[in-house]
Amino acid sequence: MNRRNRGFSSSSSAAASRVSNTYGNRQTSNNQRIGSSGGASDSYRRRSDVPPHKRNYDKEESENKDTDPADASFIVGTCSSMCPERERLTRERLRDLSVFERLYGNTTKSSTDLAVKKFCRTLSAADVQASDVRPLPVLEETLRYLLGLLDSTEHPFEVVHDFIFDRTRSIRQDLSIQNLANERVISLYEEMVKFHIISNQRLQSCSGTSISSMHHLNMEQLAKTLTSLYNIYDANRKPDYIYENEAEFRSLYVLLHLNPSSGVMGEPLSLWFRKLTLALIKSKEICFVRNLLRLYRMGNYKNFLSTTASEATHLQYCISEPHIREMRSFAVQCINNVCYKLQPYPLLRLSQNLMMKELDVESLCHECGLETCTDSDGFTVLPAKQSTFRNPEDKFKVYDLIGIERIMRKF
Repeated sequence: MNRRNRGFSSSSSAAASRVSNTYGNRQTSNNQRIGSSGGASDSYRRRSDVPPHKRNYDKEESENKDTDPADASFIVGTCSSMCPERERLTRERLRDLSVFERLYGNTTKSSTDLAVKKFCRTLSAADVQASDVRPLPVLEETLRYLLGLLDSTEHPFEVVHDFIFDRTRSIRQDLSIQNLANERVISLYEEMVKFHIISNQRLQSCSGTSISSMHHLNMEQLAKTLTSLYNIYDANRKPDYIYENEAEFRSLYVLLHLNPSSGVMGEPLSLWFRKLTLALIKSKEICFVRNLLRLYRMGNYKNFLSTTASEATHLQYCISEPHIREMRSFAVQCINNVCYKLQPYPLLRLSQNLMMKELDVESLCHECGLETCTDSDGFTVLPAKQSTFRNPEDKFKVYDLIGIERIMRKF
C-alpha cells in the first residue's frame, strides 16, 4: 500500500507553510478550552466555540484566495503519511514502536506504511508545525487503516484496542488543531464513536487486572468523542436539517446516561433534551430512547427488554447491554421478594419475561446468590423469599437478548 502520493498540490503546501509560520504567535488561554476532545487538543478552539460572526469571518477568509494567511487562526497540515517523518525517526531511535509499527518485528525500525502518529498530551501551539499535522484525506486513510486492525487475531484484543485508542485520539487532535468541521469530519467522528462502543463490548470478554481501567478510559473517551461530534453537528446546523446518522448518534448520549450513578460524566438529561431541535425530538431514534428512559425509571423490566429487542439499532443495543443486565437482576430480585414462599416461580415463565434462554436464567439466578430446584413435574423453578440475594458483580456473564438477532452484525 503506497501512502506517499496523496495528490496534494504544491500551492496548498506553500500556503500551509505560510500559515504555520504565524500560528505560534496566537495565544490560547485556559478559558477557551472546551474539554470535548480531551488532552492537548483542548487547547485549540473548535469552530463551535467561536461566536457566529467570527465563524463566518473565518470561513470567508479561508475561501478568499487573496486573503493574507497571517490573518488565519488555525493551521493547515501538510504531512502526507500516517506519521510525521520527524516523529517516526525519533521513536525508532528511542525504541518507542508499537508491535503494529515494527518492520519485520524490529523494535528500532518502522516504515511509512506501519507507523501511526501518537497522541501527545503536552503539545502546545508553539510546537506545532504544518509538516507534523495530517490533512483530512490522510486522517481518513489513517482511520481506515486503524479500524482494519480490529480483525487482527495475532495479538490479544486489549493490545489492539490500546493501540487504536491512542492513535484515534491523535486523529481527533489533528482535526481540532486544524479547526476542521464539515460532513467528512462528522463521518470520522461517527466511526470513532463506533470503535469505542464496539470495543467496550469486546473488552467484556477480556481478562486481566488492567481491563477494568481500560474499560473506564474507553467510556470516558466515548463520552468526550460524542460531545465533540455534537459540537460539529451544531456548528454546521441548517434550519430543520438532520444529518443522516445524527438522530441515532444523539440517542447514544441518553443510553450512556440512563443510570446517573454509572460514573459517566455529562450534563443532566433534562438539560440535554432542551438543546435538541424539534426535528430531532420527533425522530424515531430519540422517541425510542425517551420511551426506554421512562421504562427504566419505572422499573418496567419486561417492556424495557421487549422494546430494546424490537426497536434498538446495533449501536444502541451495545450501549444498552449494562442496563439490560441491571434490569434482569432487578427482575430476579422482584420475583424473589414478592412471590409466595410456598409457590416457586417457574424459570420458563421468567425466561420469557427476561427474553433469555431458560438455562441462562438459571445461571443468572445463581449469580444473584439464589438457588433453583426442580418441582414434582420436572420443571426448574425459583423458590421465593430467599435471603441470599445479591447484585451480580460488574464482571458477570453477558446473556443474549432473544429477538436482537435481527440487527447483530460484524463491526
